Amino acid sequence: MNTILDGYRIGDPTLAAIEEIQSYCLAHPGSPAAVRRPRVSMRGDLCVALLGPTVEKGVVGIGPTVEAALRAFDAQYFSLLRPATEATKVRDSGYRACNRAVQIQPGLR
Repeated sequence: MNTILDGYRIGDPTLAAIEEIQSYCLAHPGSPAAVRRPRVSMRGDLCVALLGPTVEKGVVGIGPTVEAALRAFDAQYFSLLRPATEATKVRDSGYRACNRAVQIQPGLR
């Protein structure tokens, strides 16, 4: 038997959550949730997947189910990798727009 599941009984919500996490990670083996393995906890009716010391300082995914929280975690993880790319795109698009304007009206600079 899987040692992670020792001590839990059938019908235990913790056991169900562990099984959902394992199922998600098997279905999405390259996802941030599968690779980084965030802590998953319940807060009222919501599941929280957290990697880091706090929600404010870490990567977090929140959802009504374990799968939804892990999907939200994956989305936030990827969004934290993109800001430099997005900033570069915005900067570059502004640069290109300025150059196009200069080409159309050479006296703009």
